[in-house]
Amino acid sequence: MHGLDPVFGTIPHITWAQECARTVVIFAYGLAIVHLVGRRVFGEWAALDIIVSVVVGLNLSRVLTGSAKLWGTLAATTLLMALHWIFAHLATRFPTLSRVFEGRPVHLGEDGRVDGRALRRHAVSEADLGEALRGSGFEDLSGTRRVVLEPSGKISVLKDH
Repeated sequence: MHGLDPVFGTIPHITWAQECARTVVIFAYGLAIVHLVGRRVFGEWAALDIIVSVVVGLNLSRVLTGSAKLWGTLAATTLLMALHWIFAHLATRFPTLSRVFEGRPVHLGEDGRVDGRALRRHAVSEADLGEALRGSGFEDLSGTRRVVLEPSGKISVLKDH
């Protein structure tokens, strides 16, 4: 037995109390790493953010159940978050990397008219469009200058002057 084995257990012999101890560590670690790296990983949900969030969640869940080693998983998760931070900052400095990691905005409509082909191509339903319009204070497309599907998946509606 090593120093912390009684608290955190060893694979595959994890008790419920050791799983709970791991949960406390993972929870505290998750809060700390998000505060260190920044909220962007869970805020804007660009492709880079989604992939990192899913992989981190899957990675950490394995530790909770005892199917992965605690310290190695924390090291791998720290590396993932560091890579996210690096790539996110590179994307702010290099437009080409931004397009690769985050995508481009897509024009869905202009001057009160919607581009049906763009809606279908990007799987935006009439209900999604209606929700975005209402959220921006519009009842319909009249009075809109531009409707844009942002890289984050949000639909922005710009008013006509």
